[in-house]
Amino acid sequence: MRALLVQHDHVSPSGPVGERLAHHGYEVAELMVVPEERQHTPDVTFDFPDPEEWDLIVPMGAPWSVYDPAVASWVGPELRMLAAAHRAGVPVFGVCFGGQALAAALGGRVERSPSPEMGWVDVETDDPSIVGPGPWFQFHFDRWVLPPGAVEVARSAVSSQAFVLGRSMGVQFHPEITAEEFGLWAAHGAAALMRARGIDPDAVLAEVQRDEAESTRRTFALIDAFLERTNGRKPAPGR
Repeated sequence: MRALLVQHDHVSPSGPVGERLAHHGYEVAELMVVPEERQHTPDVTFDFPDPEEWDLIVPMGAPWSVYDPAVASWVGPELRMLAAAHRAGVPVFGVCFGGQALAAALGGRVERSPSPEMGWVDVETDDPSIVGPGPWFQFHFDRWVLPPGAVEVARSAVSSQAFVLGRSMGVQFHPEITAEEFGLWAAHGAAALMRARGIDPDAVLAEVQRDEAESTRRTFALIDAFLERTNGRKPAPGR
């Protein structure tokens, strides 16, 4: 089995999401869209692969908006790839920007949130067996409007947090978060954004470090539930 993880930039590693997929026997390939040297000029041209060559597609987070004209050169092709994957029955698991892209690809849209969400947030869930109440790590300024036929599974006071449609699922939070990943974000602009809103990034980093083991456990359970729902695969033995 082959899983394609779409990494939109160099500071968004898959962390425990990729780790859990590998645990389940997936050969995980990570595809970088915007290389480090183009972080400030992200209007790259990118050819996405045929989604039917993969058994699972996981578009990850990104610091841009789906509707940002600076990334229109590759967002349009990515949305077409995600739509084609969904039509072909290839499961898609979208994370934050990737979840928003999935929603847009399936006929929804993405808009600015009334307020950003940063840090750990408990969510209201309709099905804890798929998405637990968390807390889940958030870092976003946008939110999706659900595509037609989608079922919302979880939400916060600010935004929809998870939806399912067919074999596809989008989550607004960051199940892949680790202290290492947050440190990368902080060094590439996230710290300044947080301080501008009265949030201490050093305190948040300490919380991520403190809670990383429990966060990873929740992420493993989320990936297990997604794979069982889409593929009928029971959790593999082991942690």
